[in-house]
Amino acid sequence: MPEHALFEFLDLAGIFVFAISGAAAARERDLDLFGIVALAFVTACGGGIVRDLCLGALPPVGLADWRYLACATLGALATLGAYGWVRRLRYPVLLFDAVGMAMFAVAGTQKALGLGRNAETAVLLGMMTAVGGGILRDMLLSRVAVVLEREIYASAALLGSLLVVVGDRFHWGPAGTTWPGLLACFGLRYLSLRFGWNMPRFGRREAGSGS
Repeated sequence: MPEHALFEFLDLAGIFVFAISGAAAARERDLDLFGIVALAFVTACGGGIVRDLCLGALPPVGLADWRYLACATLGALATLGAYGWVRRLRYPVLLFDAVGMAMFAVAGTQKALGLGRNAETAVLLGMMTAVGGGILRDMLLSRVAVVLEREIYASAALLGSLLVVVGDRFHWGPAGTTWPGLLACFGLRYLSLRFGWNMPRFGRREAGSGS
């Protein structure tokens, strides 16, 4: 598959699975149809829109390309149609969130590199692409963003983005700059959910304790 076509596939596939994540979260909060579709779109396209604004790629592809809205809407409607199946998954929102995060971390990093940005910028924007939509979703649902809690989330996206940059630096080709980052990001996130891995957390000292 040509590199440009692979990038577009990852981006649109990430839109679809992130839309499922947003729609499932909205359905759990009993939002109406418009609210579910709107939250699915924000979750799916929010990170990419922020990325494109930072890159100066205007208008953002999430707003300019009808396929992004179509994929987000399709993901939302698919979630509503198969919600019973989605709900039976142990971690429905988190599972689809992990898949979408991995795809977006890779696609966002590849886009930044393709536009000539340096490795540091590409890694940061890849991570922003991956976590931005989830942050917006959680803000709209009035809950603490997953990325700010102790779960391994942004660090998994960071790992995936780093592997894309490494693959690009050593000229591993399209597959070599895509699959290691995808598998590492999703694998770390999934294993952290499966086995309860968390980032270090520092509790507040008891009142009256010594300094």
